[in-house]
Amino acid sequence: MVITDPDLFKGRDPVGVCRAAVRGGATMIQVRWKDGTPSAVVELARALVDALPVPILVNDRVDIALAAGAAGAHLGWEDVPLTPLRPHLPAGFLLGISVGSADEAARAAGLPADYWSVGPCFTTPSKADAGPALGPEGFAALARLAPEDIPVIGVGGITAVNAPQIISGGAAGVAVIGAVLSAPDPESAARALAAAARA
Repeated sequence: MVITDPDLFKGRDPVGVCRAAVRGGATMIQVRWKDGTPSAVVELARALVDALPVPILVNDRVDIALAAGAAGAHLGWEDVPLTPLRPHLPAGFLLGISVGSADEAARAAGLPADYWSVGPCFTTPSKADAGPALGPEGFAALARLAPEDIPVIGVGGITAVNAPQIISGGAAGVAVIGAVLSAPDPESAARALAAAARA
């Protein structure tokens, strides 16, 4: 999963960058634009939905995801609670939840989430409030707490070098920001990550 960050596009077309990432092997895109206006985020999400053959998720905002025709939304603990939300969503709409501690894992285990995003796995400059890095062992410990049918995605400071440690710790996949968006060639960067995740 490639997570967007408007600061890292540096004047490049977001759709073009994400299209390159998908060519390289990204299987999902998450639109994360914390200070974007709702209309701008809807416009970007809709453009990605129209342009790409992979699921598009929207960070924090279920309403924007629905308005853009996105495949789902990724939520944190301060966003709309998943349990009362789920009955109002279309069939197949994906909901992800962030998990960063054993306490959050215990709470998440009873929620109707489709996947957990566990992290930060490593130190990351992309999210100032991410908390201390779990490391591979800490990630694996939290991944083991997920219900058997819930895939776990590692997030936070992941690169092609360290991704295999997270996959071997139980991750179904990884989510990245800088490893792809900061790269001069996003397609090659995504391809290297995809290969590392399969190794």
